[in-house]
Amino acid sequence: MTRTTPNRTPPTTAVLRVLVADDNPVVRAGLTALLSGREGMRVVAEAADGETACEAARDHHPDVILLDVRMPGTDGISALPYLARIAPVVMLTYSGESEIVEEALRRGAGGYLVHGEFTADQLVAAVRDVSRGRPHFTPTAAEALLAQLRRTPPGAPLPEGLGGPGGRKDATAYELSTTKSPYTNLQQAEQSSTLNASAAASPPISPQNLSQLQPDVGQSSSGWTGGRPAAAFGRSRFPLSDREAEIMNHIASGMNNQQIAATCFISEKTVKNHINRIFAKLHSTSRSEAAAKWLGTAPDSTRELG
Repeated sequence: MTRTTPNRTPPTTAVLRVLVADDNPVVRAGLTALLSGREGMRVVAEAADGETACEAARDHHPDVILLDVRMPGTDGISALPYLARIAPVVMLTYSGESEIVEEALRRGAGGYLVHGEFTADQLVAAVRDVSRGRPHFTPTAAEALLAQLRRTPPGAPLPEGLGGPGGRKDATAYELSTTKSPYTNLQQAEQSSTLNASAAASPPISPQNLSQLQPDVGQSSSGWTGGRPAAAFGRSRFPLSDREAEIMNHIASGMNNQQIAATCFISEKTVKNHINRIFAKLHSTSRSEAAAKWLGTAPDSTRELG
């Protein structure tokens, strides 16, 4: 008889058992349908708040937990320490504020995904990787972590020879020896950054799976226009809500209503209602006009609210 030894890491052939916790029933249904339709993955329980999520995790012992931040009663951040002791937790939310990202990681989250910044395939890959202890972050969460790291006071001293006076001297000497800048002005540098970002765009996703309705918006949602983040330009000038800003970013990236609905896990009717309110706030009558104002490429966009 062959003896087996316990293994904390599930074998590659094992079915990953997932708990989905989100107060939005449409989001829960969408995630359940998406994940349960993938080979080797099954949603074993759903929860609409943190307390129910804790009970479901205790009863079902999932391999991975997808957890929203803002939920009624016990929110996701409050439930996180308990849930992280049961299974790896991936925050799956619309909340991308740096303080929330930082606190979620401090309390045990193994990944942080912001809606609208990942495809169906990327979500499945994140679930599988986090189950093996590999963290995953979408661009907004990664940028929040980077900003927090740069605000944190220096830690322990670096090993000898790194970051000391010699290094600064060498860097200064290099700068002084540079006789010609590769760019004639800042605008050209920004244009080059835009071209490099476009060249790095990921290839199209196969239409044979669910992700045909969810193109890779990770690039477009954090893309640059004229050296400024598109979302930052629009948010600074137009009073859109977080959801409206998210949908406007999708419009600006070229997504249609069906694709936006699939990405945001909402109905097309809800998308149309949001777009009507967006057009009213941006004083626009078409998607192209709204996108131009949102991205700052319209002739009078800098004076729109001046």
